Amino acid sequence: MVIEMTEKSAVQISYEDQGHKGRFVARIGGFEGEGELTISKVSDALVIADHTLVPDTLRGTGAASALVGALITDARAKSYRIVPLCPFVRAQSQKHPEWSDVIQH
Repeated sequence: MVIEMTEKSAVQISYEDQGHKGRFVARIGGFEGEGELTISKVSDALVIADHTLVPDTLRGTGAASALVGALITDARAKSYRIVPLCPFVRAQSQKHPEWSDVIQH
């Protein structure tokens, strides 16, 4: 999954499945470090967005927003709902009422 940022750089998003846990990982060419959004799978129909972490090297690049966007896209594709335990995911969900189909408050 690639989310375009500008003509020169793009946030590369990947997903790592770890059984009942998982994480979306953001990398940007030319930048050190990686951002992550971790999830816990409650069931096939429900996941908890636990934590979003973006290192200082990626701050201001849109990596954190791209991670949340990837989670929303994945939830829609796989028909699950998200409990936004992570403060960043919760704040973003409040700014995006169009995500109400996958956010469980």
